[in-house]
Amino acid sequence: MTTTTITSEQIAEFASYLRREEKSEGTIEKYGRYAKAFAEFAGGLPMTKELAVDWKQSIAEKYTAAGANGMLSAVNSFLHYLGYAELKLSKLKIQRRIFVAPERELKRSDFEMLISTAERIGKIRLSLIMQTILATGIRVGELQFITVEAARSGQAAIQFKGKARIIFIPTKLCELLLAYARGRKIDSGSVFVTKRGMPVDRHVIWQGMKKLSATSGVLAGKIFPHNLRRLFARTYYASYQNLVELADIMGHSDVNTTRIYTATTGSELRKRLDALNLVP
Repeated sequence: MTTTTITSEQIAEFASYLRREEKSEGTIEKYGRYAKAFAEFAGGLPMTKELAVDWKQSIAEKYTAAGANGMLSAVNSFLHYLGYAELKLSKLKIQRRIFVAPERELKRSDFEMLISTAERIGKIRLSLIMQTILATGIRVGELQFITVEAARSGQAAIQFKGKARIIFIPTKLCELLLAYARGRKIDSGSVFVTKRGMPVDRHVIWQGMKKLSATSGVLAGKIFPHNLRRLFARTYYASYQNLVELADIMGHSDVNTTRIYTATTGSELRKRLDALNLVP
């Protein structure tokens, strides 16, 4: 079966559809970018299953399985939107890793170094954003729900990806948030906003964190907002060993997703195996 070729108008309409579905701006940007990449690969040819499979093979050769699967999810969503469900592609199979690669593992000491570096160079807002993500386990896209009102009450109502949940804010963090808001004359609404009162863009946060690598001594591969969320998950699970509770806090529908976040490091796993003393 052949279909019509992909047009720029279809990609723009797809973005509007995602926005109506209340997808985050990050998701909309990413899905649009991958849909455009798929269209460029097609090069004006009619869409067919064979063409889609060829594209899948091309990205499988260029990217990690996880990266390729992210692109596949985006394009499958695009194809579904266009009404071409028969062209949707299966994801690459990934064996679940039970440990975190050391070059990607953000440790508590790394986090403390990032905070001290940010404050030393005057990036107070960035420092508090990083502390907020780590202390609550929220996604970077959920920072907009950290409001002055939430800091006063000690809890925030999060509405993200069509789901709602309540998260609690540690007392010490509430004090820091309120002091920051007072210093910037923010009386209500989101704490982390631009001079125009808009929520701070996720890319601004990502770029700000990356710039800390040169002066903090922390490897750049460890420094990205989502790694703070992972550190929260590992720390919480190590203390309480309650996967179901952690899934609720993080807003996961499936505890298997949460399980990925609690993966230990390779060195820690080796220590545990050695401690078994199974070799006489």
